[in-house]
Amino acid sequence: MTAERWEQYASDAFQNLFREVQRFTRYVYILHLLSWDQETYMPPGGTEARARQISTLASLVHQEASSPRIGELLAQAEADAQAQGWPPDSDGMGFLREFRRRYDRMTKVPVEWVRAFTQLTSEAQVAWRQAKAESNFARFAPYLKRIVDMKREYAQFFAPYDHIYDPLLDEFEPGMKTAEVQAVFDRLREVQVPLIQTIRERPQVSDEVLYRPFPVDKQRAFVREVLAHIGFDFHRGRVDESAHPFTTSFSINDVRLTIRTAERDFFRQALYSGLHEMGHGLYVQGVDPAYEETPLMGGASLGVHESQSRLWENLVGRSRAFVHWLLPRLQAAFPGTIDDVDVETLYRAINRVEPSYIRIEADEVTYNLHIMLRFELEVALLEGRLQVEDLPQAWNERMQAYLGLTPPDDAHGVLQDIHWSQGALGYFPTYTLGNVMSVQIWERMAQDIPDVDAKMQAGQFQDVLAWLQEHVYRPGAKFPPKDLLRRVTGQALNPEPYLAYLRRKFGEIYGF
Repeated sequence: MTAERWEQYASDAFQNLFREVQRFTRYVYILHLLSWDQETYMPPGGTEARARQISTLASLVHQEASSPRIGELLAQAEADAQAQGWPPDSDGMGFLREFRRRYDRMTKVPVEWVRAFTQLTSEAQVAWRQAKAESNFARFAPYLKRIVDMKREYAQFFAPYDHIYDPLLDEFEPGMKTAEVQAVFDRLREVQVPLIQTIRERPQVSDEVLYRPFPVDKQRAFVREVLAHIGFDFHRGRVDESAHPFTTSFSINDVRLTIRTAERDFFRQALYSGLHEMGHGLYVQGVDPAYEETPLMGGASLGVHESQSRLWENLVGRSRAFVHWLLPRLQAAFPGTIDDVDVETLYRAINRVEPSYIRIEADEVTYNLHIMLRFELEVALLEGRLQVEDLPQAWNERMQAYLGLTPPDDAHGVLQDIHWSQGALGYFPTYTLGNVMSVQIWERMAQDIPDVDAKMQAGQFQDVLAWLQEHVYRPGAKFPPKDLLRRVTGQALNPEPYLAYLRRKFGEIYGF
């Protein structure tokens, strides 16, 4: 059936293009495999060789995928599609639209730039890990300075633009503009800053139970069991460990997640990072199998992808219904550790609101302020208003202003995220966009599954997963993200449902 799906498009140009795209998509998967190995099992001594390997392969992929020959095939296939009247919502039109978007971007960027940048970021990730271990930003700063300089150069390939940040944001969230992100962030800040202050004035919730000792080996087994129960297919995926949790894939049928473990920080480091990454993994595993090795295999955008990681981590994983199901399994897996804990105590502990240094450990109410901080710093770096060497001070000042905290060292501050070492400037806003989308999607789903809480409390997640697979996952990248969100929810991006969710949930927990 997969082959027949594409054979129906009676265009020699399309069929030739399809085969070519499949071929260099396999190269991309090999790149992902090299990067995954670098983050998980590669010995430190392999850094320089791996950087050369990644740089060489990335430049070859870029050169082939953006060649004039591919452009000619694409143009002819588009002409054939128009002449033959392919339906706008067909797989063939989705393939051509998404590949046209990628091809136009690739042809603007010289292969020499790609070769240099991929080698730089491969080396930078190793430098970042060393710098974080030493809590020494100066070790990483020279790499970050070169990354920022090259990202400024990258933006110029797409001039003219409304804002220098737009081309970077568009790489991760197609069609989104910096001004749109700023408008959403302004509205969130308007509500969330006073909300945090209100919660601070209420009696605090105890989260002592979260920091009891949980044996690391049992943590790994428990996370696997939870993810498998929800629906992550371990025949087509696996879980490993890395310094910074992430998800990657080499196929719809080979999806890799990573988590972190710490004996006295099981919930944040292992369980909830596992649920977060599982959301990404379920998305990939749920894409239409016919989209394997095509531009449609990925999600609609990083924001849509983050909507799923945040949905499973927060709307499911931090719900009272989920905790009802989770607690007896925790007590059975870790006998004697939390036998004295009831559902309400664990639910409130998991949802405690407390400003913290680390983004991936942040609660739902303060999380977006971590993203706003990074977004503002990235924009300032790109605009030239902030120099890399001044970044730690600027970071600490914003942390103090937004969250009332000053990081004790670089590891708890400016060095905590891997993204900048990967060159992923423009990525961070997608986390907050994902938060906003997640509630819009959840509320639409709840109309079709009105007893969703009762099902989750009983450990029945199949209906939730099936609904998401049908409406969000299966289309892959067939539709632009703004179009997909409207198709799923009937709305454009709107922060109000998300803000109402925060007020409702945390008003109930903190009694206001």
